[in-house]
Amino acid sequence: MLRIEELEAVLPSMTQWRVPGGRSVDWTALEAGLGTALPSDFRSLAEAYPILVVDDFLSVSVPSPGAEASWASASREDEILQDLYEMGDTEDYVPFPQPGGLISWADSYSGDTFYWRTSSADPDAWPVVVRGDNGDWSEFPVGAVEFLAGVYGRTIDVPGMPRDFPSDCPQVLGLSDRID
Repeated sequence: MLRIEELEAVLPSMTQWRVPGGRSVDWTALEAGLGTALPSDFRSLAEAYPILVVDDFLSVSVPSPGAEASWASASREDEILQDLYEMGDTEDYVPFPQPGGLISWADSYSGDTFYWRTSSADPDAWPVVVRGDNGDWSEFPVGAVEFLAGVYGRTIDVPGMPRDFPSDCPQVLGLSDRID
C-alpha cells in the first residue's frame, strides 16, 4: 500500500488541508454500520484530511468525525449503483453488501464513480473500480491512495476521462468537517 506522503508528493497542494493532530474518525462505529473494515490507506487519508476536491473535478469522500453512520449508510445504499445493477449495466459488478460488492469512495463532477471491489477478506487487497460517465468500467489492482497518486502522477490512465484530466498542476480544495 502506498503511503499518504507519496500522494502528497504528487499533489503538493493538498498538504495545506492536512489536519494538525489528525481527525478522530470512529472506525469502530463506521465499520459496524457498514459491515466491513476499510482499507488502511483510506483510513490514513481520512484521519489526515477532510473531504478533498481535486481540480474542481474529483471529490474524495472521507467520513467526517461525528457523521460516520451517515457515511456508512450512504455507502450501503448506493441507489445509482443498485439501479444500474437492476438494469444489467454493471458488467457483472454487484452492489455491496453482496459478496465482492462495490463500495464508493470518490466521484467526479461529470458522473464518474470510483469504487473498491470487496473481493477479498483483506480490505488492503481490494482493487479500485471506475465507472466512467460514459458507462465504461475499468479495474485497477491498487488501493485508493496508490490509484490517486498514479492518476495524478500520470502512471495510471483511466479510460473515458476528459482529455484535460489530470491537469498539469492539480489544485486541491479541502471541505469543512463541521457538523451543525
